[in-house]
Amino acid sequence: MEETDRAIVAALTADGRMSYTDLAEKVGLSVSAVHQRVRRLEQRGIVTGYAAKVDYEAIGLPLTALVAIRPFDPAQPDDAPERLSHLAQIDSCWSVAGEDFYLLLVRVGSPAELEKLLAEIRSAANVITRTTVVLSTPFEQRPPAVS
Repeated sequence: MEETDRAIVAALTADGRMSYTDLAEKVGLSVSAVHQRVRRLEQRGIVTGYAAKVDYEAIGLPLTALVAIRPFDPAQPDDAPERLSHLAQIDSCWSVAGEDFYLLLVRVGSPAELEKLLAEIRSAANVITRTTVVLSTPFEQRPPAVS
């Protein structure tokens, strides 16, 4: 991917609602050239969508935690994502290397809700959990470095 496309991706990551006019000005191309490049980036699967950034505290979900899970029995089927997909409090599920099998990003309203969710996760997926509560988020979802 060339430098101009990287700059477009970085700008859209920072502000997915940026107009083609503003984007063209930012990367030094014409509006039509930027429009074509964005369309190509979408067609190539580099830009996969656009989303709103949400203030989770403002919508009543101030507690964020990372929950590492691993099965009681490593020989059991690796189906935890399917078993947990019905739990709306799980924002993200990543397959990871190391001691744990998956890492979950969860968002809930209180410590009591977290405790209840952890019990649901353990029961639904037959797993052991290890939880880290997020105290603050200095940054997340940063635009990719343009190099």
